[in-house]
Amino acid sequence: MISVSKLLCGLDAESDGLRYDAAADSSKPQITADKQRRPVVVWNTTKRCNLYCEHCYAAADCEGASNELSTAEGKAIIDDLAEFGAPVLLFSGGEPLVREDLPELVAHAADRGIRPVLSTNGTLLTRERARELKRAGLQYAGVSVDGLPERNDRIRGEDGAFDAAVRGIEACLDVGLKTGLRYTITEHNVADLAGVVDLLVDVGVDRFCFYHLDYGGRGADISDVDLSPDATRRAVSDLCDLTREYHDAGEEIETLLVGNYADAGYLVEYADRELGTDRARLIYRYLERNGGDPTGERVADVDPVGNVHLTQFWQGYSLGNVRDRSFGAIWSDESNPLLSALREREEHLSGRCADCAYQSICRGGSRLRALAAHDDPFAPDPKCYLTEREREGAAAASRLGDESPAD
Repeated sequence: MISVSKLLCGLDAESDGLRYDAAADSSKPQITADKQRRPVVVWNTTKRCNLYCEHCYAAADCEGASNELSTAEGKAIIDDLAEFGAPVLLFSGGEPLVREDLPELVAHAADRGIRPVLSTNGTLLTRERARELKRAGLQYAGVSVDGLPERNDRIRGEDGAFDAAVRGIEACLDVGLKTGLRYTITEHNVADLAGVVDLLVDVGVDRFCFYHLDYGGRGADISDVDLSPDATRRAVSDLCDLTREYHDAGEEIETLLVGNYADAGYLVEYADRELGTDRARLIYRYLERNGGDPTGERVADVDPVGNVHLTQFWQGYSLGNVRDRSFGAIWSDESNPLLSALREREEHLSGRCADCAYQSICRGGSRLRALAAHDDPFAPDPKCYLTEREREGAAAASRLGDESPAD
């Protein structure tokens, strides 16, 4: 994740230590004082879902996968993650709220010192369920909304899904559970982006996560409606402008971009143009600490039957199964050639990624999109929208002067 509000506006967040090794610079209580050394883990607790979203990376449907992990197995995984040092466990799906044992699992994670958070479509969240999850120790609920009512409901395959999701958000806010928006941007909904932010700010939401489409699950089936590089650039620029406008108006909304680390280079360029070289240099330093695309390193996934994946979007490739070996043993086993290569990807990147001036803060972007587009996980990410001049280092080098941004 790249925090637009942190980088452009200096807005503190509880993840500053985790993401930028900047806990000491933040006025807010931190998830951790140090930059993460172990991955944030997404657990797809079930494949079952009450909706059928067109871009679902898990290809969820109305039926769960056979032999999904039991409550006891889930607790054992949580124990393993705690011993391994995972800082955050994201309960996802399908729709995790269809699992009756979700509060029990959340409580177990909290008891073991792992920060439990939730990704949900929000439609099953009532005030009672939100209160139960908060009492169990849930720290945050990210609710997926993908447009204003008509577009959202079409994307999510259910009339009334938008209104139900907003009721779920309101239920969380009513019981004091921190809540934010998750929004996957495609041609189908980019026109609604500002309208959704405006509406949900009025509701009381102050955290907005905007996801680029990754080509996993049903997301691969709609890659033809992904934004073009030029349209992606416009959307990111609009989000930067929108964030600054809200900040200037005194609204401390947190905005984040997820899934395309070309955004890192663009934010340096944007800041250099709009805010000056000093701010651009500071942003570069933060993004170097962040470390670029986290696949295979700072994010991991466990699917409903226990397979471990390089990221939640890359469900088609498994590193092993937690029923056979511990998560820690699987994640640490660099005899897997793809895992090992991803952790040394600078040696393998090709094409425009190989010599990009922003490689240290991007690291090639999505390797899954590269694989889908070129049948090569180390080919260029087709979603990169940086110009040739930017890739050659206009802001990263000449505009930032002789001083290295990492100094």
